[in-house]
Amino acid sequence: MAKLQVGVVFGGRSEEHAVAVKSAREVADSLDRDRYEPHFIGITEHGEWRLCDGPEPGWEHGLPAILSPDRGTRGLLVFEGGRHKTIPLDAVLPVLHGKQGEDGAIQGLLELSGIPYAGCDVQSSALCMDKTLAYLVVRDAGIAVPGFRTVGPDEKTDAETLPYPVFVKPARSGSSFGVTKVDHPDHLEEAMATARRYDAKVLIEAAVEGEEIGCAVLGNGTALYAGEVDRVALSHGFFRIHQEDAPETGSENATFIVPADIPAASRALVQETAKAIYRALGCRGLARVDLFLKGDGTVVLNEVNTMPGLTSYSRYPRMMAASGLPLAEVIDRLVALALEGTAVAG
Repeated sequence: MAKLQVGVVFGGRSEEHAVAVKSAREVADSLDRDRYEPHFIGITEHGEWRLCDGPEPGWEHGLPAILSPDRGTRGLLVFEGGRHKTIPLDAVLPVLHGKQGEDGAIQGLLELSGIPYAGCDVQSSALCMDKTLAYLVVRDAGIAVPGFRTVGPDEKTDAETLPYPVFVKPARSGSSFGVTKVDHPDHLEEAMATARRYDAKVLIEAAVEGEEIGCAVLGNGTALYAGEVDRVALSHGFFRIHQEDAPETGSENATFIVPADIPAASRALVQETAKAIYRALGCRGLARVDLFLKGDGTVVLNEVNTMPGLTSYSRYPRMMAASGLPLAEVIDRLVALALEGTAVAG
């Protein structure tokens, strides 16, 4: 049987560029080379696309290459010496985090190209990336979300009216970039300025007292698989993933307990709620659904990551591995789901 030609797009222009490169390295190590012929396309921090041998140091010097939006071409255009060649692709793994990776941008290009791709589509990617919109949809589905208010680019808010403590965060960003916990009205303006470094639209969210719990979800439609649940055990402050100097050695203020040390009933509630959120937001392929487990046993949505980190230290692959699915099998299922989704759409 001929190998599937799979494009692995990584890097990108978001603040999570470095994490995406590390995720792609883990994907490269986990791909079954007997089943797939991978083609690695790195996007530099300046937005240049490069065909390379893999996400290793020096990949930025590869050949210029882009995904063709022309369905008649349906593949990768590679440029060299004033000429170009086409590499047909059967599927694409967009290993990109944050802006232009999880917000529907790359998904839109892939939709135009007609190439099947892993993960959420344009609509669900954009919806989950914007926390305020995700909260509205999930709340309408009858699932608890934090109290929140949205502050637009030219709007201000009365600091004295907020229920402190609050979290001030960019509405459309990831990995806690630009997030500040505010305990007093005097600190709100500075927190707003920090958030607006990443997004003009700001979310002010009431703090939720509870344990931070994550659930890895895999699948399309009603056929969903939930991995083991994890718990973020904090020593101080609040969880700020992927912002340490050496995240491979562990977080500076958090450890991850997998499986989570919570009652079986709570574990089941987290998994079923995560699936319900996934469906309500129209997710497909994969997502990590983060929740708060309150003292009274109820759960509240925190956020949804439609292309969670896949590094050796990331939560999603750890949760799946704890349930018996190593990353290699997760990738196999993602490719199969991508191809299946295309067949259904067609």
